[in-house]
Amino acid sequence: MTDTTFVSRYEQRVTFVQDVLQKNATLNDKAARELAVHVVYAIDHIPEPAR
Repeated sequence: MTDTTFVSRYEQRVTFVQDVLQKNATLNDKAARELAVHVVYAIDHIPEPAR
C-alpha cells in the first residue's frame, strides 16, 4: 500500500513559483518561498477581467 499525501492547488502554485524564482535568481529556499507566497497572493488578487 502506498501513502498518498494531499497537496493543495495553492501549495502546488507556491512551489511552482518558488522553483522558478530559484532557477532564475540567487535566492535561498526561505527567501524564494516567502517571495513566492507574495507573488501567488498578488496574482490571486488581480481582477479576472485584467488577467
